Amino acid sequence: MLDIKHVTKVFFPGTVNEKVALEDINLHVNEGDVVCVIGSNGSGKSTLFNMIAGTFPVTNGTISINGKDITNAPEYKRAFYIGRIFQDPTKGTSANMSIEDNMNLAYTKGMKGIRFSLTNERRREFRKLLEPIGLEDRMQDNVGLLSGGQRQALTLLMATLSHPSLMLLDEHTAALDPRNAEVVMELTKKYIEQEKLTAMMVTHNMQFAIDYGNRLIMMDEGHIILDISGEEKSKLTVPLLVDKFREIRKKDYTSDEGLLTE
Repeated sequence: MLDIKHVTKVFFPGTVNEKVALEDINLHVNEGDVVCVIGSNGSGKSTLFNMIAGTFPVTNGTISINGKDITNAPEYKRAFYIGRIFQDPTKGTSANMSIEDNMNLAYTKGMKGIRFSLTNERRREFRKLLEPIGLEDRMQDNVGLLSGGQRQALTLLMATLSHPSLMLLDEHTAALDPRNAEVVMELTKKYIEQEKLTAMMVTHNMQFAIDYGNRLIMMDEGHIILDISGEEKSKLTVPLLVDKFREIRKKDYTSDEGLLTE
């Protein structure tokens, strides 16, 4: 499904500020995988997502989705088949548009040049979809009136409407309080299973990384240092993850929190 081969990203090459953010990354994600990505600040997690989404060009290597080389494809073209949700709840929706108008735009994503009017039938469909997040009676309200948790839940719902080939969840619960983070994570699990999506999720929460998805990747200093799936992942605990990091990297941190959180 997703193939990343020998991808390297160097910022400011040939200058005193040269920084190797990713070095010779190789990764294959199967269709239906839900991959949690963890690592300390500066480990390369966000850079990896930016390479996949096309936000930054790669320095070396190739990226392909469903056998199609997208290494040089611009970000706006990749957006037709890659959905991305950011940490900031305001990034995935238009604050000055109503909930139903936001949803209608998401519904037609990928249909180039096509815009569908909001029919009563579509409003009924949207209302049903909004029931699990409690927004079915607020369809005419502007999105800017919603709380951060409500807005992120709506963003998540909207991202599934276009059935992306790959969903990138970029610390999408980090800005939420613990209660709303749990709600959004449960919705994430529901929508991914319901729509049979392939997803990658960067998270600062090690317990989320253990509890959700079928695969876990740990990054450090621009490398993938651990890739665990299946039964092995199901047996993980936070202390075990920390021990694995120390075993692989032969180094320690002043606190476990500093090890794998932002």
